[in-house]
Amino acid sequence: VKAMEGVTFQDLYDAYPDLGIDVAREQQLLVAHDVVVFHHPFFWYSTPAMLKEWQDLVLQHDWAYGHRGKALKGKVLFSVITTGGSEETYCSEGHNHFTMRELLAPIEQTARLCGMDFLPPFVAHGTLRMRADEMSLHAQDLVLLLEAIRKGSFDFERARTVPRLNRDLHDLIGD
Repeated sequence: VKAMEGVTFQDLYDAYPDLGIDVAREQQLLVAHDVVVFHHPFFWYSTPAMLKEWQDLVLQHDWAYGHRGKALKGKVLFSVITTGGSEETYCSEGHNHFTMRELLAPIEQTARLCGMDFLPPFVAHGTLRMRADEMSLHAQDLVLLLEAIRKGSFDFERARTVPRLNRDLHDLIGD
């Protein structure tokens, strides 16, 4: 993904090892892109601390939301997430009692508040026991997804109806 044309990969921990986020730079990156992807492990039903700090600082009132906050209006937001638990644990009958989409409600609401189009997540479940070849398949699917979005062959309308993007990925990608 880092080497893909038209994709800017921003590792917050590499960019800000002292945890001092450059808000103006991050806002410029957001303005320059139509699709924003939060790529993170799912920690305690949320994002890692650095991504939460980024949200708190970068998504400013009257810039990202509020009466004059229109900088992100119309952009797309979705998450690429890894979980230690299996997909079966993320349902009303499972160990976690909620679906991944339900657990992402705060991120979905953040997108809505900012006037963004929120898509279901791309989730790699069960990473604690995942083999290297399985990880590679998820990586290949992520590249396919991003390429389809970049090329304009991704069905955004249909994507809004699926529980996670990678479960029905090939149905969402046009020829």
